Amino acid sequence: MDTINIIQMIKPSELIINNDGSIFHLHLKPEHISDDIILVGDPARVDTIASFFNKIDYTIQNREFKTVLGWYNEKQITVISTGIGTDNIDIVLNELDTLANIDLKTRTINKKHRSLNIVRIGTSGGLQPDLPVNSYVVSEKSIGFDGMLNFYANRESYCDIEFEKAFKTATNWRNSLPTFYVADCSETLKSKFDSPDFINGVTISAPGFYGPQGRVLRLPLAVPELNKQIEEFRYKHYKITNFEMESSAIYGLSKMLGHKALTVCLIIANRVVLKANENYREKMTNLIVEVLNRLTDK
Repeated sequence: MDTINIIQMIKPSELIINNDGSIFHLHLKPEHISDDIILVGDPARVDTIASFFNKIDYTIQNREFKTVLGWYNEKQITVISTGIGTDNIDIVLNELDTLANIDLKTRTINKKHRSLNIVRIGTSGGLQPDLPVNSYVVSEKSIGFDGMLNFYANRESYCDIEFEKAFKTATNWRNSLPTFYVADCSETLKSKFDSPDFINGVTISAPGFYGPQGRVLRLPLAVPELNKQIEEFRYKHYKITNFEMESSAIYGLSKMLGHKALTVCLIIANRVVLKANENYREKMTNLIVEVLNRLTDK
């Protein structure tokens, strides 16, 4: 990671700190986050994960952002709900990095960089006919249909540009759509899930649940053939396995800020064969325990 040289204080308009000294949206202080962080979308899933903790040190919630700091297998873990979408991830990742690497009292960047391990546990829709409902997918790469990372300088240095070119050509990507980006997971974190129980894949993070993922209710799609093109796309050994709504921003921002990130998703529906499991909560609980065990394995 390139050294960021900002000597002056970060202005109050750019870094908003609450009256109690906590960061603006998450309402956390630096002592409230551990090195290992689990992200989920649903605040209720925070409670599910925390139910497995041996001890809870701290709990706070503001809006959709609920945090529990606790212990599992003698290791401190932070679990945070992000809500839905990469726009919320932009908030969560930047504020987590601020807690890790900016002194909130002096408003200056710490001299020593702290790197976080960030694992997202989510639900997802499968995009390949041979990807079973109830399977677990580890996202090796994530394609950001949201375009959010393009607002940050030098994002190309942290993305798979050749993959982007291949996908743009294969889909004849329209200029009217957001400029997508492709970011990789942490190989270190991925190695913890090297098991037949987990399928490696490529995940698309969509900026919506309906049209951006090819669903039609009352509005027609601008590119009706896009999901078929996604299903058929191949690049080297990669194929696109699933849709969700957060991973690309987690991967891209984590790489740019010097953190490690990984997403593990439960496939609750297959968009190609039109099958779904509405009663997926037991499978999700099993995945949560697997992630906790692998993340804390010594």
